[in-house]
Amino acid sequence: MSQQIFVNLPVRDLQKSIAFFTQLGFSFNPQFTDDTATCMIVGENIFVMLLTEAKFRSFSPNEICDARKSTEVLVCLSMETRARVDEMVNAAVAAGGNTYKPPMDLGFMYGHGFQDPDGHVWELVYMDVAAMQAGQ
Repeated sequence: MSQQIFVNLPVRDLQKSIAFFTQLGFSFNPQFTDDTATCMIVGENIFVMLLTEAKFRSFSPNEICDARKSTEVLVCLSMETRARVDEMVNAAVAAGGNTYKPPMDLGFMYGHGFQDPDGHVWELVYMDVAAMQAGQ
């Protein structure tokens, strides 16, 4: 079995979070979904567990930070193209998220990001391998 990663994030309103990420094109594993949590499928071995705050507290030894005021994690996802970065950010804004800075274009790497309704930061990047190799 390949190693997998499960990022766990607390959410205030699970159904609102599911609706938000569904609009961004993500799907969910019904085997790990109930009224306290859902398993969002990001990739073959990458998952995000969206947990109600009460459920999250049962796992965490620390207080839950308000991601609208403090940043506890930056989730960074690679995208297939620059256009896909922009599409995802636009979809996030249309679904109720927001951007927090302008896009970054370094030539070989393009990035932009959004905050979900709970304030979690999602960075999206496209890396042009050919441009990276040409710059070396």
